Amino acid sequence: MRITNKIMQKNNLSNINTNKIYQDKLSTQMSTQKKINRPSDDPVVAIRALRLRSSVTEITQYYSKNIPDAESWLSVTEDALKNLSAITTNMITLCTKGANGPLKTEDRQIILEQLKKLGEEVYATGDADYAGRYVFTGYRTDTPLSFDAEQNIKYEITEQLTNSVIDSVTKVNIGKLADLNSANFNEAGKNGDPGMKDIIEDDISAVDVHRIRLAYDDCYFEGDVKISFQKAQTDAAGNPVTDADGKIVYDTVTWSSASTDAANKIEIKHSYEDPYNYVAAKADAVVFIPETGELLLGEDRYQELMALKDDDTTLANESEIRVTYEKDHWQKGDLRPEHYFYCKSNPGDEEKEIVYNKSYLSVNADRQDIEYDVGYNQTIRVNSTADQCFKHGIGREVDDLVNAMQEVLDLEALQTSMNKMLEAMEDGTEDKKILQNQVDALGKALTLAKDKEQKLFEGGITAFQGYLGDANLCITECGTRSSKLELIKNRTQNQKTTFETLKSENEDIDITEVAIQLTSAELTYEAALMATGKVSQTTLMNYI
Repeated sequence: MRITNKIMQKNNLSNINTNKIYQDKLSTQMSTQKKINRPSDDPVVAIRALRLRSSVTEITQYYSKNIPDAESWLSVTEDALKNLSAITTNMITLCTKGANGPLKTEDRQIILEQLKKLGEEVYATGDADYAGRYVFTGYRTDTPLSFDAEQNIKYEITEQLTNSVIDSVTKVNIGKLADLNSANFNEAGKNGDPGMKDIIEDDISAVDVHRIRLAYDDCYFEGDVKISFQKAQTDAAGNPVTDADGKIVYDTVTWSSASTDAANKIEIKHSYEDPYNYVAAKADAVVFIPETGELLLGEDRYQELMALKDDDTTLANESEIRVTYEKDHWQKGDLRPEHYFYCKSNPGDEEKEIVYNKSYLSVNADRQDIEYDVGYNQTIRVNSTADQCFKHGIGREVDDLVNAMQEVLDLEALQTSMNKMLEAMEDGTEDKKILQNQVDALGKALTLAKDKEQKLFEGGITAFQGYLGDANLCITECGTRSSKLELIKNRTQNQKTTFETLKSENEDIDITEVAIQLTSAELTYEAALMATGKVSQTTLMNYI
C-alpha cells in the first residue's frame, strides 16, 4: 500500500488531536479535582457517586441539623425541669417550716408570700419555648401552656381520675366571727336570729369531709356536672355477675346535676351555703361547689367510689372516675385545658366548637410524643408533656395552703384587735361579758384553724415530694435521651467521616498522579508537533 504525504498528515493530525483530548481531560480533572465530569466518562464511578452523595447528604442532615436541633430542645426542656425541681424543693422547705411547731405572725406572712410567688413561677416555667415553639404542649407547639391574659371562653372539661385523688378537707365553722369588729360586737339579732352579741365558744366547730378536688376553681355553675364510673353488676348475694365467657359485667353509673333521680343527683351549693356541714350530716350527698372546684362526698358515696378496682382481664380501666364540668372564665396564668384533658371549647356552638384530645377517652390514647429522626430508621423523643410534670395539683395544693394560712392570719389579727378592746373595758360590764365570749370563741376558732393549717402543711410535704418525684423522673428521662443522643451523634460523626472518605476516593483525583500525567501529555504533545513538523517538510518534490 502506498503511503502518501497526505495520509501521513492526516494520521499525525488525528494522533495529535487524540493527545490533545487526553491533555484536555487531565487539565479538566486538575481544575475540577474530580475523576469524571459526566456519567459517560465512567458509568460505574457515576452510579457509585450518586449513592455515596445521597448517603453523605442524609448523614449530614442528621448530624448537622436534626441532632443539634434535638440537643437544643432537650437542653431547654431539662433547664425548665430543673427549675421546676428547685421550685418544688423550696415548697417542701416552706411546708416543713409551716408544719413544725408554732409560728409567729411574721413567719406566716413570709411563708405566705413565698408560697404565692413560687406558685406563680411554677407554670411560668412551663411556658418555656425553643425557637418560638413551646416545649411542654405536645403537638400544639404554637399554643402556650397557660392563658397569657384574662379571657372569657367556655370549656367543657372531662377529667379522668381514680379514687386515689379523693382526700379529706377540714372546714372550720367560725359563723359570724368573720364579720366581727369593734363597731358591731354587741349588735342584737333580728327576726329571732342570733346576733353578734350571741356568739359563744360552742358555736365554733370543725368538720372533715371527703372531696374530689378538680383541676380548676371558679367554675361555671349553670352547666351540668357529671361523675361517671364503671360498677360491676352483682346478684342478690352480692357476687359479681359474669357473661358467657366468665368476664364480669359492668354498668356505667352517672351522677349528674341534671338528674331527676335523687339517687344519682349532684347538688350545686355555693361556698356561702355551708356545704361542708351539709355533706358531713348526709351520707348519700354529692355536692359541687363552683367557687372552689370541689366535689364533696357523703360517707356512702365515698365508700362507693373507693370500692372501684381495675379489672386486669380487660383493656379498659374500671377504676377510672370521669368528672365532666364547665368553666367559662380564665385568669392570666391558668393552665389551658386542651393540654391536659379531653375537652370542648365553645360547646354547643356548631361554628366555633373545637374538640380536643378525642383519643384520651379511648384505651389507646395518643399522648403527643414529638420525635426527631436522628439516624437511619432511628428516632428519639425530645419532649416531655405538661401532664407529666406541670400538674394542676401543684397550684391547687398551694391554694389550699395559702387559704388556710390566710385564715389563721385573719383570725390572729381579729384576736389582737378584740383583746386590746377587751383590756380597755371596765370589769363587770355587759359589753365586756359579750366581748369575752367572743374572744373565747376566737381562741377556739384560731386553735382549730392552726390545727387545720398544720395538717395541711404536713400533707403538703408528702404532696410536693410526689410532684418533686415526677419532676425528677422527667429530668432523668430527659438526661437519658440526651445521653442516647450523644452516642448517636458520635456514631453519626464516624459514619459521616467514613462516607465522605469513600465519596472522596470514588470521585476525587490523586493530584500528584494527574499532574505527572498532564506534564507527560504536554511533553508528548510538544514532541508530536516537532516530529510532525519535520516529517511534513519532506515531500516528493525534494527528490525530483
